[in-house]
Amino acid sequence: MTEEMAAAARGVASSATSVEGVTAHDAPATIEGYRDEALAAAAVAAIVEREAGRFDAFVIACFGDPGLHAARESFGGPVVGIAEASFMLAIALGHRFAILTNTAGDIPEMEELARRHGFAERCAGVEAVDLGVAEADADREAALGAYEAAGRRAIADGAEVLCLGCGPMLGLRERLEESLGAPVVEPVPAGVAIAEALLGLGLATSKLAAFRPPGR
Repeated sequence: MTEEMAAAARGVASSATSVEGVTAHDAPATIEGYRDEALAAAAVAAIVEREAGRFDAFVIACFGDPGLHAARESFGGPVVGIAEASFMLAIALGHRFAILTNTAGDIPEMEELARRHGFAERCAGVEAVDLGVAEADADREAALGAYEAAGRRAIADGAEVLCLGCGPMLGLRERLEESLGAPVVEPVPAGVAIAEALLGLGLATSKLAAFRPPGR
């Protein structure tokens, strides 16, 4: 999954940008609930602290954005969560967006994520495809059908843009847009686009309050 997402990142990054995928080996292989996310958050924060001198920016390629705020405390350059980046792009494409997530158990977490990032009023809802992360990654055709069905439900509830709520769900966007008639945001490319934009503009994370370095 890491290499798939790194390849997708390279596919949209500028020629001047090098992309390296890093796996959080001290965390669950996939994020399937609150406990998994907590363990992943600690692993992500540790990776960012350890690798801070090697990179200009970090993209956290899990849709729960685990460890995002902790990583921003530890690193001065841009740290981008793919969920937050997806929401940023989605509201530029339509008034309301929906999140297509993996299982029904993920729905409360995705609703909280939209609230935490400040997008609750623009989120039309969350629809589950009833496929675990590894299951969806292993059978993309089954995933495509499940995402199409979830997308139709979301559009019926008022969504104008659809956010794929799983980092490894790559290669489905064009087919989903064709069948559903709505813009679809793939999260990893969204994260890369935001990270490159911040770097290109010379912008860095504020250290005035929320993301002050640890111990300051």
